[in-house]
Amino acid sequence: MNDEMLEEPSETLRSISPSSRLEAQWVVGFVDGEGCFYVGINAQPEMKTGYQVLPEFTVVQHQRDVQLLYALKQFFGCGVVRRNHGDRMAYRVRSLEHLVKYVIPFFEKHPLKSKKHLDFLKFRRIVIMMQRNEHLTPDGIERIRQIASEMNTGRER
Repeated sequence: MNDEMLEEPSETLRSISPSSRLEAQWVVGFVDGEGCFYVGINAQPEMKTGYQVLPEFTVVQHQRDVQLLYALKQFFGCGVVRRNHGDRMAYRVRSLEHLVKYVIPFFEKHPLKSKKHLDFLKFRRIVIMMQRNEHLTPDGIERIRQIASEMNTGRER
């Protein structure tokens, strides 16, 4: 064992035992504050259009609260928990199938309360476009790029 002091878990973490199940409205509030719906568009010369579209639902926390991320993974039944950067950990769902089957239906049934809901709606629109294979055409890539550019713009909350 190393000499580093283990940090005390936060009050929130102590209140969520491994055996307890998260409640939907708690998840909505937590994601409103800590979550992100993101769509990356990366140059990929081997792809038909020259680009790859990567939708991602992410929640980042300090490593002392990693149990919250594992609780989200259990709640949604998909995704991974990985080191994000430094002492930050991230819960991520990148699989189109899992986004369509678990994440999007949850937030359709339990809408976010903040303006992050607008990002979710744009994210959902892009995922639907991808289901229709629109990301495989130059016109579709351009429309997705336009929608994605309007997400996570730092609006006032």
